[in-house]
Amino acid sequence: MVTRIGNLSEVADRFDAIVFDQWGVLHDGSAPYPAAVQTIAALAKSDLKLAVLSNSGKRAAPNRDRIVGMGFDTTCLDTVMTSGEALWADVAASRVTAQRLYPIERAPGDAAAWATGLGVELVENAYDADAILLMGVDDTGVPASAQHALHIALQKNLPVFCTNPDRASPRANNVIVTSPGALAHAHLEAGGNVTFYGKPHAAVFEAVQTALALPPERILMVGDSLEHDSTGGHAAGWATAFIECGLHKSSFDTQSDPVDVIAKLAKQDNAPHPTFSLERLQ
Repeated sequence: MVTRIGNLSEVADRFDAIVFDQWGVLHDGSAPYPAAVQTIAALAKSDLKLAVLSNSGKRAAPNRDRIVGMGFDTTCLDTVMTSGEALWADVAASRVTAQRLYPIERAPGDAAAWATGLGVELVENAYDADAILLMGVDDTGVPASAQHALHIALQKNLPVFCTNPDRASPRANNVIVTSPGALAHAHLEAGGNVTFYGKPHAAVFEAVQTALALPPERILMVGDSLEHDSTGGHAAGWATAFIECGLHKSSFDTQSDPVDVIAKLAKQDNAPHPTFSLERLQ
């Protein structure tokens, strides 16, 4: 059963590293959560290694810049790893051989920035592509062009590389938006060819663990998604801490016992119970 705690300092001395999700843990996409900046700074004064592991379709550097822009001192972070970085590395090493990618991106220019340094071509028509790069969708909704591109991918059996497996993401003012994972899972269920990069899949956890140079039992994953953070961390052999005020905040706006709510969410997501749970990062 999950152990509910008030703040990370209660358990931090049991570990050598703490790995944080981004959205729903550090910030809501617009601003840091209360006490998050101070918590990272306080933990950095110990001997702990700190890292960020994010299901972001962008590379690690722009995510580090985003965190800096919200007031975090990223000199405290030993490692920043994203799912977009993992795909970039596979393309650079020719483990992924697709060369003509049709991008589905949150904002114009995201895919071009991601592709810098690679010998790939970003095409404007999915019919000309040999793969789809599904890295982001606009917060206002999924555009028709994205749905059309995935329809073409289904017709042609094109591989779809999804670099954000999250189905939904928290934003400011308690808004939850559709994320690329929702499209990717729907495409997979329709018979499409999808390769996921990011949590809960093992490769990104292995990459972070290698960078930290620690055994799994010495690492704590802090996230707001049971489906991705808790499931992936548990499979990697890490302990996990669940943040209640992120993706699932509305589920805790009741008089129910938080432990009972977590059990219900875990069953719903077919996820293991987290090791610890706390209201917010503090």
